[in-house]
Amino acid sequence: MTRSVYVTGIGRGDGRQVVELGVMELLTRQVDRVGIYRPMVHDAPDRIFELLRSRYRLVQDPATVFGMGYEEAAALQAEQGQEALTARLVEGYLRVAADYETVLILGSDFAGTNLPAELGVNARLANECGASVLPVIGGRAQSAESVVAEVRNAHHAYTNLGCDVIAMVANRVDPAEVAEAAERLGRAPDIPVYVLPDEPALAAPTVAQIAETLGAEVLLGDDAGLARDTLDFVFGGAMLPSFLPRLTPGCMVITPGDRADLIVGALAAHSAGSPPIAGLLLTLDEKPGPDILALANRLAPGTPLLSVPTDSFVTAAGLFTLDGKLGAGTPRKAETALGLFETHVDTAELTERLSVARSARVTPMMFEHALLERARSDKRRIVLPEGAEERILQAAEVLLRRGVCELTLLGEEDAVRKRAGDLGIVLDDPGLQIIDPQTSPLRERFAALYAKLRAHKGVSYELAYDVVADVSYFGTLMVQEGLADGMVSGAVHSTAATIRPAFEIIKTRPGAAIVSSVFFMCLADKVLVYGDCAVNPDPNAEQLADIAIQAAATAARFDVEPRIAMLSYSTGTSGSGADVDKVRAATELVRQRRPELLVEGPIQYDAAVAPSVAATKMPGSAVAGQATVLVFPDLNTGNNTYKAVQRSAGAVAVGPVLQGLRKPVNDLSRGALVQDIVNTVAITAIQAQQGDAE
Repeated sequence: MTRSVYVTGIGRGDGRQVVELGVMELLTRQVDRVGIYRPMVHDAPDRIFELLRSRYRLVQDPATVFGMGYEEAAALQAEQGQEALTARLVEGYLRVAADYETVLILGSDFAGTNLPAELGVNARLANECGASVLPVIGGRAQSAESVVAEVRNAHHAYTNLGCDVIAMVANRVDPAEVAEAAERLGRAPDIPVYVLPDEPALAAPTVAQIAETLGAEVLLGDDAGLARDTLDFVFGGAMLPSFLPRLTPGCMVITPGDRADLIVGALAAHSAGSPPIAGLLLTLDEKPGPDILALANRLAPGTPLLSVPTDSFVTAAGLFTLDGKLGAGTPRKAETALGLFETHVDTAELTERLSVARSARVTPMMFEHALLERARSDKRRIVLPEGAEERILQAAEVLLRRGVCELTLLGEEDAVRKRAGDLGIVLDDPGLQIIDPQTSPLRERFAALYAKLRAHKGVSYELAYDVVADVSYFGTLMVQEGLADGMVSGAVHSTAATIRPAFEIIKTRPGAAIVSSVFFMCLADKVLVYGDCAVNPDPNAEQLADIAIQAAATAARFDVEPRIAMLSYSTGTSGSGADVDKVRAATELVRQRRPELLVEGPIQYDAAVAPSVAATKMPGSAVAGQATVLVFPDLNTGNNTYKAVQRSAGAVAVGPVLQGLRKPVNDLSRGALVQDIVNTVAITAIQAQQGDAE
């Protein structure tokens, strides 16, 4: 039977999209196929559904998502009564439930719906759909006492109507009232009540949303600039010396377009990082000349300049009614919302109360969710040497917002903060530090240590002092000295530049003959481990056996049961030659060293993963047809195969993950996406957790 969760409220303005997103995150960690149903909708496409569809890669036909429009629902209720309305809406739900293991139902929004007794409509529909109810209560501008009263009233209302209320959320509560409200709600009612503070970044409109609302012309600005959150508005009318001190981080400057002094001054302040602004909104249809625009573009590339025909008063009236919206076009807000949800909601407790059975299949998204959850459970500090690189900064924002780990960014601090400001990223998290290797007091300590470690190579203190200023060496030494738990690099550096310092300083783990790598290949319904696809060009039999043993251990650490296939162009005894003999010898070495491991080789790829082929080529094998760890005979084969599977089969490739080092250091592909970096950092944090336990 389909398990359904109904997220609803008691009035407008509760910001429940944060909770809908958070619940969807929890459901997709457990279930392969989650359906969405919104019984009533203002307009299609619906903003929150588009966000869920893009973020969670939903393939659900949008035509099945919506029951009917609010006007049609109100008319049907008026003409035929609530029974007829409920029957129609339940029909829509049943069509979704027929195709999905779990359905997230998005209740009505109490905003201009014209539905009498709207709370009762939601309660009745939840009951008829057999859904558990999670009510959300808006607490903006209310005292703790008022929030508590609202929660209790909502609890009574839904339970008195027969609803199975599994938990409640008080959202948008004044941060100063959160602790008191949470303490009082911890005593009653007899279900969990989670209290989420009001988060200004969620209510802040993006520059793009302002442009769309006001119909502004975009004179300058790139996509990253238009995605910046607008945290404040500063109206420019004074002279420049009085104006500049009024600027605040993330503010939108509103000034007549003929005030070239304020335009240039604000952009110069942004360029200097004091403070980074969201952009400028120029009024009265006055536009700077080409010389000023060219100067503006040089001063702060990407920073938006918008132009509107209205005066400052009319423009302000439009701005002050504007609220930030979660949607597919605001992925950074989604990360902020999830970070807020995961910080203030006991996700383990709520997941248990949702009572959703975990799927036997492991999808890429489920694997990625598991990585973040495990990293978050025991936070570690990861150093990112490429601190001013755009993708690194974007990934850092996600990691910090989601509470995955603490971070150290390496680079000149003003340059890092300026680049972050250009991207609209505010680096104010207490778990973040920025270190410049050139000026850090650690440089002398690291130089002495490196000179001692490399004395046998003739490295003097003076040479070491220069070497350790390199961000890769500095980051590696931080890991070696316990100032960071792991390092991730490679977005703009070569693999050699990333791992050479690790070879010299951290060195191999006892029992590991070499350092090798694996990729986690997330297919549609399972995760495979490929090794070695990044480090060793042509391993001999001894090295190949070591790669297999290490890969099996890595797989087990990440909950992939290791069944090792030693790949070759021949299966069993069907072929011969030096390449096949190497794989055969490596297979025997694995069996001798680790007799408890399931290993088969030499074996062809199809016989390793396809049960039908295995039944013909290697019947009775405990590995053939169900291998999970695939060890390639050389780097040429492994690297090409993982890329072919990634591109042709649509697999998500997570890695390369280095194995065999005493402490975790991982390399990135120079084409790594932001999500790839997030995943690799999470894996590195988990490796650090496990290293402490060994």
